[in-house]
Amino acid sequence: MTPAERSEQTQWLLAVRDQRDREAFGRLFDFFAPRLKAMLIRGGLRDGSAEDVVQDVMISVWNKASQFDPHRAEASAWIYRIARNRQIDLYRRKPLPEPELLQEPESSEPDAPQILAMEQEAAQLREALQKLRPEQIEALRHAYMDELPHSEISRITGLPLGTIKSRIRLGLDRLRRDLTDLRPQ
Repeated sequence: MTPAERSEQTQWLLAVRDQRDREAFGRLFDFFAPRLKAMLIRGGLRDGSAEDVVQDVMISVWNKASQFDPHRAEASAWIYRIARNRQIDLYRRKPLPEPELLQEPESSEPDAPQILAMEQEAAQLREALQKLRPEQIEALRHAYMDELPHSEISRITGLPLGTIKSRIRLGLDRLRRDLTDLRPQ
């Protein structure tokens, strides 16, 4: 990519990298901070965590600008990758929820209302699955029914690992949307 083809944001990041240009960094911050915050909120960060991550990401951009290579990625891709990695780190640091002890009912036989509810939920699940694209159904079946790791699904189908992960994520997102009324209140 020639210097003339670079995005304005990439040029700002190069000014930060090469001259430690504070004005260019201010423009980067003003441009990316609201976009990063929106991305992080969509990704599930709440209660001020998104703002904290944005601040941390932009500090990293300033401190690690010397590592930016415009031949490998645009500024936006580089900055969004830093943000995504921070978000993943934050999720990994959170303690896993403790499983709740379930009380087994005295009678293990389901009663008529339970059977009816389970049949209705199963019908809703079948209907939601039918709305998915065939490739999403296949990826979900391999991952959850066959219990295959994503890398094995990629090997079997001959598709890139990122494609497999995207299909599973998009399929699960669609199922969550379609099955919101099944969630316990």
